[in-house]
Amino acid sequence: MDSITQIALGAAVGEAVLGRKIGNRAMLWGAIAGTLPDLDVFVPLGDAVKDFTYHRSASHSLLMLALATPLLVWLINKIHPALREHRVRWLLLVYSVFATHVLLDSFTTYGTQIFWPVSNLPVAWSTIFIIDPLYTLPLLAGLIAALVMTRHSERGHLANRAGLILSSLYLAWTVVASFAAESSFKSALQAQGITHDKLHTSPAPFNSLLWRAVVIDDDGYYEAYYSLLDETNDIRFSHYPSARELLAGIEDYWPVQRLQWFSQGIYAVARVQDDIIISDLRMGIEPNYVFRFKVGEVSNPHARPSVPRMLVPVRDLSRLPLLWARIWDQSIAFGPGERVDKP
Repeated sequence: MDSITQIALGAAVGEAVLGRKIGNRAMLWGAIAGTLPDLDVFVPLGDAVKDFTYHRSASHSLLMLALATPLLVWLINKIHPALREHRVRWLLLVYSVFATHVLLDSFTTYGTQIFWPVSNLPVAWSTIFIIDPLYTLPLLAGLIAALVMTRHSERGHLANRAGLILSSLYLAWTVVASFAAESSFKSALQAQGITHDKLHTSPAPFNSLLWRAVVIDDDGYYEAYYSLLDETNDIRFSHYPSARELLAGIEDYWPVQRLQWFSQGIYAVARVQDDIIISDLRMGIEPNYVFRFKVGEVSNPHARPSVPRMLVPVRDLSRLPLLWARIWDQSIAFGPGERVDKP
């Protein structure tokens, strides 16, 4: 999830665990602990593919964070020696924040390697977009209430708890919505006789009503959208080619294998001028994807680049209003022949 959400979640958990006893310092250290796992993005690992695929691994492991918890509590006790009597509560606060951080990330499209080093398989339930105001706003409202209300009353603490409960209920709703959307996509694929190897569903940006599917077949992939408010299950699947043959000669190149594994097979291969590009199809809107990597050159596919390069993300925000309108209007289509007359 985005940094603001993780800070808010950490602060809210900190307040819930220890706010009654030590006041706003529980929020402060909850926010700090909620930020720490994501600082791994500032650690260079050698190349763009390693930086991309090793994020949310050791730094987001439930085991490694359990080992890190006493170290952070030791630091807290050094800074606040008068609060050492709450050592057990500090341990509970820090690890609760760490655990909720990585578990929330597991609900996103890219997930997190919560069982590292026992297993490096990312846990990714893909039920919530990385920025979803309906999840974050209850947390912020509860925190603000706890900050402005007097500590002589339980009202602020209870408001913070209510924010946590509401955000958790919304997260549970996204799981239900995910199952409903996936079921609709599967039914539509079967009804239209579309054979496929893989199906990936994820919420569209900033909401949990509109869902996007990427369907992988032998020739490329389909993209489709379905709103939980649609009156029918008449889903349009737009097909796009994937030039996987371009990987011939570099199929055993580590960055290629790593991207294929990390994307869980939800990727496309394309030629951009003379460059061989792998795009992770899970984040973006056709034809613009956030994570694209140069892994070779068509002119000499056997000459592997010593350092794979990540392309500058293409973000076409002009399509967001159309995407939002699709929630309510089933006639809006994306892909070849899409309507663009909507606001």
